[in-house]
Amino acid sequence: MLNPPGSKKKITVGKKLFFLAAGILLLATLVTTFFGKKGFIDIQKQKKKYEELEARIKDFDRQIEKLKAEIEALETNPQTLEKEARERLWLIKPEEKLIIRKRTGASGQ
Repeated sequence: MLNPPGSKKKITVGKKLFFLAAGILLLATLVTTFFGKKGFIDIQKQKKKYEELEARIKDFDRQIEKLKAEIEALETNPQTLEKEARERLWLIKPEEKLIIRKRTGASGQ
């Protein structure tokens, strides 16, 4: 039952099939781990998307705070309200004159 030192071991067909099946299973596991749905690469893409969405949420929160401050200023400060009305609606007082200047740009408009 001991093999002499110069003899080669023969690997049976059953063992070859077992190693082949184990190798295929290992390869399939590795491929699905990295490239499959919910795999490593997909998780990395989702993390990046999540971070981008968090950044957008922070931007929106800053815009909300800015708009809340602007609303508060318009509700409490009459000068701010008057300034906005003059700029956005082109309102003028009865004794004032409105002067409109044409814009001149590099394109000649």
